[in-house]
Amino acid sequence: MTTSTPVRLPGYLAPLPLRIEELALRYAWGIVAINLVGTAFGFWYYRFQLAQTPLVMWPFVPDSPGATLFMALSLGAWKTGYNQEWLNALAFYGNVKLSLWTPFVQLVLNDPGGIESWLYWFLIFSHLAMVLQAFVIYRYANFPVGGVAVATVWYGFNDVVDYFAPLVGEFHHTFLRAELVNGTLDHSLRAHDLAAAAALILTLTATFLALATRVKILEQHVDASDPNHTQGSDGGAFNS
Repeated sequence: MTTSTPVRLPGYLAPLPLRIEELALRYAWGIVAINLVGTAFGFWYYRFQLAQTPLVMWPFVPDSPGATLFMALSLGAWKTGYNQEWLNALAFYGNVKLSLWTPFVQLVLNDPGGIESWLYWFLIFSHLAMVLQAFVIYRYANFPVGGVAVATVWYGFNDVVDYFAPLVGEFHHTFLRAELVNGTLDHSLRAHDLAAAAALILTLTATFLALATRVKILEQHVDASDPNHTQGSDGGAFNS
């Protein structure tokens, strides 16, 4: 296993300074450990919802713990020489999507008085940190069509069963305090629609970012191999 040579990507695809990327890849096992701890905490956090969910639907409930688990497996597979593009794509989608969806829900929809103050802010800042590790994945991933397809289907299907067509029982999205009315979840409230819209937008955003990264990487490979191409100002290739 070796660290790939960084390609030149636009800032919206690679926003982290190169030295931060290198530091993250150098201490990848530490990041794996942190993500595994976060995964364990996440399953503990979801314990009450899982207890009320049919066993067959458990994989679709703990979204954030799933994202951190995908990240740990993605980094671990790369470090041990078993790089898997479908796993990289799942990790990228999950960490982009949940790192932004959760703070949106907590800050815009949920009542901060519904949980302990420390837990409220921990959920916000720990999830925001997840997006940082998502933008390191391109260093060892290529986001091929197959990998992107797996992640799109998985997270797209999650959106469907979470907000639109539950397969067994109720909707399977994270319990929203904003939907609680007299101790009962009311999915007819606007909070449900706003959470669904945010989830869909972020799934589409992750898809765009993954495919854009793929295109930019391929463009630079063309630039490096074809003397008839020159580099555009945005890193793209065009015929000279």
